[in-house]
Amino acid sequence: MSGHLNGLRAVFLREFHGYFATPLAYVFIVIFLFTTGAFAFYIGNFFDAGRADLAVFFSFHPWLYLFFMPAIAMRLWAEEQKTGTLEILMTLPMGLMSAVLGKFLAAWLFAAIALGLTFPIWITVNVLGDPDNGVIVASYIGSFLMAGGYLAIGACLSAATSNQVIAFVTGVFVAFIFTVSGSALVLEFAAVVLPQTMVTTIAGMSFTTHFQAIMSGVIDLRDLVFFITLIAAWLGLNAILVDLKRVG
Repeated sequence: MSGHLNGLRAVFLREFHGYFATPLAYVFIVIFLFTTGAFAFYIGNFFDAGRADLAVFFSFHPWLYLFFMPAIAMRLWAEEQKTGTLEILMTLPMGLMSAVLGKFLAAWLFAAIALGLTFPIWITVNVLGDPDNGVIVASYIGSFLMAGGYLAIGACLSAATSNQVIAFVTGVFVAFIFTVSGSALVLEFAAVVLPQTMVTTIAGMSFTTHFQAIMSGVIDLRDLVFFITLIAAWLGLNAILVDLKRVG
């Protein structure tokens, strides 16, 4: 057990420090903060809404994460395969899931830092009015979980190829499916060709559906189970793909 934990910690620290080894991490964070602010204050007309809350700010998160999270995850395994270090990594005295979890948790923490740096917007809305901070906390938790879901998808698809661009494009594509599956347009089309039980299942797979439920201020167990189960499933598939690469 200690060997697995030490291995997880070693991979986690290696990956996390790797994000800040180049200026790209800082550029990414700056672009993320600028984009979230621009979407909230300008595209979302935050000041014109006349409400002291962050509903507009959080409503854009699924669409921002659709691109930002695959960008974070695309290098996790693709780079190891391209540089030939995957074989070296797999020879270390640790379990496969330790490596998978270490890489994923490093990416998730990096995403959490970027999300946490948006706190000045939270302060701003408290200065301008009297928001329900409980709802804002719940929305941050939901956003963090949703980011983990996107990252788990991106990490898995990164393990399927040695090309980071392909990993990014496929990650965006699959994430897009999970983002729009609960939209009215998709559900109306699905209702025409599929039975109602399958339509309900498709709606239940939507990131936006579960995130919007959390944004209401209620952290339902079903929403937590959805994100945790989805993350676990994609990380499990991630481990299978890495193992196949190792055997091959």
